[in-house]
Amino acid sequence: MLKIETLIENISSNCMDDLPGKSAQDEMLAKPRAKVSFGKSEEHAIPSAVLILLLPKNNNVHFVLTKRTNQVQHHKGQISLPGGTWESGEQLHETALRETEEEIGVLAKNIKIVVELTPLFVKATGYMIHPFVGYICKTPVLKPCQNEVKAVFTVSVTDLLNPKNRQIQQWQIRNTPVDVPFFKLGDYNVWGATAMILSEFSHCMKHLK
Repeated sequence: MLKIETLIENISSNCMDDLPGKSAQDEMLAKPRAKVSFGKSEEHAIPSAVLILLLPKNNNVHFVLTKRTNQVQHHKGQISLPGGTWESGEQLHETALRETEEEIGVLAKNIKIVVELTPLFVKATGYMIHPFVGYICKTPVLKPCQNEVKAVFTVSVTDLLNPKNRQIQQWQIRNTPVDVPFFKLGDYNVWGATAMILSEFSHCMKHLK
C-alpha cells in the first residue's frame, strides 16, 4: 500500500532542488526518421501549465489523465494532463490550478502544489509547458468539461513506474515515419509531451521502484 504522504515526501526529497530535467524527458521523445521543421522557436513560446494531480485511491496513489475532445484547438483526441494556456495576471501554478478546476471539476483551493518540474517546449505547437505536481487528500468526484474533455480517468503511480508499460512503436505522423516511445496505461497509449513530463515525474520517484 502506497500512502500519498510517503509519495509527497519522496518527491520533495528527490526533486525539490535537483530535477531530473531534460534527459529524463527525452527518454520519451518521439524521433522522426527524417528531419522535420516546425518553424516554432522558444523565443516566441506561448506559456502554458499542466498539473500532475495526485490523489488516494484503492490503497495506492493515482494521478489524473484526460482524453481530449475533437473540439479543442491542439492535440485533438490525445491523452493529456489537465492544463492550458496562461492568462495575463496569473502565476503559472495558478494557470495549472484554474485549468484543472475547469477541465475536471476539482476545486483549486483543495489542491496543494508540491513542486514545479522542468519546463518543456513543444516545437509542433509553440507552447512552453510548465508542469506542476500537486495533490489532494481525499478522492474527488471528477466532472469533465464536455467541450474539452471526452473522458477522464486515473492511473496508479505503480503502473507508471512499471518498466513493462514503457513501449516503443514506429508510427506515421504527418506522413513521416517516427519512432514513438509511449506509456501503455490501461487502455490508453500516452505519448508526446505528456509522456515526456511523466517520464521526468517517474524519475522523481526512483526510490519507490
